[in-house]
Amino acid sequence: MSRLSPEAAVFHPDCAISESDFGAYTEVGQGSRIANSRFGAYSYCDRYCDIANAEIGKFANIASFVRIGATDHPLDRASLHHFMYRSASYWADAEDDADWFARRASRKAVIGHDTWIGHNAQVKPEVRVGNGAVIASGAVVTRDVPPYAIVAGIPAKPVRDRLPRDLAERVEALGWWDWDHAALRAALADFRGMHVPVFLEKYGG
Repeated sequence: MSRLSPEAAVFHPDCAISESDFGAYTEVGQGSRIANSRFGAYSYCDRYCDIANAEIGKFANIASFVRIGATDHPLDRASLHHFMYRSASYWADAEDDADWFARRASRKAVIGHDTWIGHNAQVKPEVRVGNGAVIASGAVVTRDVPPYAIVAGIPAKPVRDRLPRDLAERVEALGWWDWDHAALRAALADFRGMHVPVFLEKYGG
């Protein structure tokens, strides 16, 4: 694994990045395409992800071949084809449809802190995935996912809670993802070795 940096994201070969921002200790896997998105600190995606129009929280774990914020086509017009909005590619005297692209860009997918999105999963535009949630491999998420829920399937549906509801609420209230880098290092052994109730008791959650 590459040594990560607080100064700039680590980009592996063949990435395509446009109009996006990356927090400290972030990483983008080989061949990924990131557009009009923001990665919170410590978040990463593995190989060949396609992420557009998304707000990614801190400590998000995004597996390979994930798609977030997949762009859509107009369903209420005579055609689905992008000649209607990428028109300048087809005719010298036509302009692209700026309003269509602005609408796409505004339909943000929001991924919470400390989330895990499994291999080949999809999260559709305007969906919000809560803090601590898990998206199973291959799932297609078309509706909001509550914090600390595990969802799977097409379309994705709840399987179970990742943590009991009372513990999940206490972890959210603790908000450890906002701790600074030194505090995380100081608590590293406890993150590794303590069960959640003990961790919360020690750190005041």
